[in-house]
Amino acid sequence: MSIKSILKFVSAVGLVVFFLFLIPPIVGFFYNEDVFIYAVAMFALFIINLSTFLILKNDEMILGIKESIVSVNFIWILLGVGGAIPLVLYTNIDPAGAFFEAISGFTTTGASAYTNVEILPKAILFHRSLMHWIGGIGIIVLGVGLLPLINPSGSLSLFKAESTGISMDKITPKIKDTANRIWAVYILFTLANFALLMLFGMNWFDAINHAFATISTGGFSTKNSSLAGFSDGVIWTTTFFMTISGINFLAHIRFFNGDKWAFNTEENQWYIGLIVFLSFMMALEHTLTSQNSFYNSLMHAFFTVTTLASTTGFASLDYEKWGQFTMMIAIIAMIMSANAGSTAGGIKMIRYVLFFKNIALEIKRTIQPDVITSIFVDGKQIKSSIINSVFGFFALFILTAFMVTMYLFARGFDFLTAFSTSISMIGNIGPGLNLTGPSQNYAFFTWYDKLVLSAAMIIGRLECYTVFMMLSRNFWKKF
Repeated sequence: MSIKSILKFVSAVGLVVFFLFLIPPIVGFFYNEDVFIYAVAMFALFIINLSTFLILKNDEMILGIKESIVSVNFIWILLGVGGAIPLVLYTNIDPAGAFFEAISGFTTTGASAYTNVEILPKAILFHRSLMHWIGGIGIIVLGVGLLPLINPSGSLSLFKAESTGISMDKITPKIKDTANRIWAVYILFTLANFALLMLFGMNWFDAINHAFATISTGGFSTKNSSLAGFSDGVIWTTTFFMTISGINFLAHIRFFNGDKWAFNTEENQWYIGLIVFLSFMMALEHTLTSQNSFYNSLMHAFFTVTTLASTTGFASLDYEKWGQFTMMIAIIAMIMSANAGSTAGGIKMIRYVLFFKNIALEIKRTIQPDVITSIFVDGKQIKSSIINSVFGFFALFILTAFMVTMYLFARGFDFLTAFSTSISMIGNIGPGLNLTGPSQNYAFFTWYDKLVLSAAMIIGRLECYTVFMMLSRNFWKKF
């Protein structure tokens, strides 16, 4: 394993990220905030990463699977620590809470350790949203854009190490070009969301922060009540952009390239179909059992189902007050997740598609043993190795959720809080239920609870395999 190669790549990503972190002090300066120490700290981190990269610039780059996996894991730790520094310096939060907040930001979980975000400096609020925006599309996609400057042949291993879902279907000859096109669409969506939020009444600061958090499917807000109290236009706009951010970004690229059938995939049909079905069920039940109009119920139902399914984690109201039926739908939405190749966390819809197709196939084989059949998705035959990978992922996801749930349960939390929090952390969703519901926060957890939950967020963001591989004895052979 090449330690120099790992340090070289991590420093390359770090210098770009910490350069971007010089933007929040500028925002703070605009609002007459004392941001000198903040700017110095971020500039120092930038210089450290730049110096490391320049020292190793002429060293041969060896970036295989092992180096990629270690790099990915180390990057998240580095950015968690770096992102926590301004929070410790400028807010009343302990280091573990700051690390939790930073990891929640970069993994686009959106769970906050603050009890009152409205008293935070503008620079810190922007810093939190910027962590979302950087982490949303994936630190490694940012890195892939840098890789040709470091090692033209190493990008595929890194893309496999963090890409969401079962595969990343390349649509351009070079993975660097694919990454650049993803960033272009990402920026376009951010600007469009920002403009529409301002059109519907948000000030520029709230609009840019919520645009960052929406397109990244993050969920940090500048308000304690999240999006509750904003206009209907803001609610519908955010619902729309959360939905499209949960769609594979390669499909967006194909659509902009003129493919009008880009979104006509089995995964997307299930994703959109379930959002519509669950939203109508929630709205209908609430309309029949309350004094709310169907329109109002439908608007908040669509928002709630979409924010959970896309793993964004905003709230337009406290949906727990809508009753047990709504909470059941909320749990289903939390578990269903969005599409592979999107900014969303969670299990990914394509895995469910393959899971249930495989069950149907096994039933058919049991009834007709002599029939040779295969699994097809969108007309393409799926290899058995991918099916095995899907089942392995489900096993790791369930195992991790079980361990986190049992940890929280042993700590004295009720089962609903423990279970929903574990799913929320591993799925990078944000809110859970009961003590971690949409109107609550994570400030009450102890410092060691926050470290456990931070680890769960990283495991979820890296889709289990990348972290658990490092726990394997075989991984460290021939180090």
